[in-house]
Amino acid sequence: MNPPQQYSFEKLRVWQAARLLAKQVHLVTANFPQREMYGLTSQCNRAAVSVAANLAEGTSRHSRTDQAHFSQIAYGSLSELACLLILAKDVGILSDVCESDLRGAIEHVSAQLNALHRSQLARLR
Repeated sequence: MNPPQQYSFEKLRVWQAARLLAKQVHLVTANFPQREMYGLTSQCNRAAVSVAANLAEGTSRHSRTDQAHFSQIAYGSLSELACLLILAKDVGILSDVCESDLRGAIEHVSAQLNALHRSQLARLR
């Protein structure tokens, strides 16, 4: 049996890191209180998924401008996730240790996203 075809976005290290971040966020938010299911839990998960999904969508675009645009959207979702995790810590449903670990992962993805975006913009010139 042949291995499944790999999509082009799966080769991106930044997408791989975003995928891992989304998994980490889902595991952490599973421990949030039930009352937050439709609040911070849902918002954190959606923001984390959005980072990887927008990177994937950007790779399907033929225009370099569109690709760079989707990288920007992914970065916005990453910033949203960082904000939501800070708020979760502020209201006492996320520990300092978890927030610190996730912040490190966010900074890692952020650096990769910024490098990708710079590369995309440089190819426009």
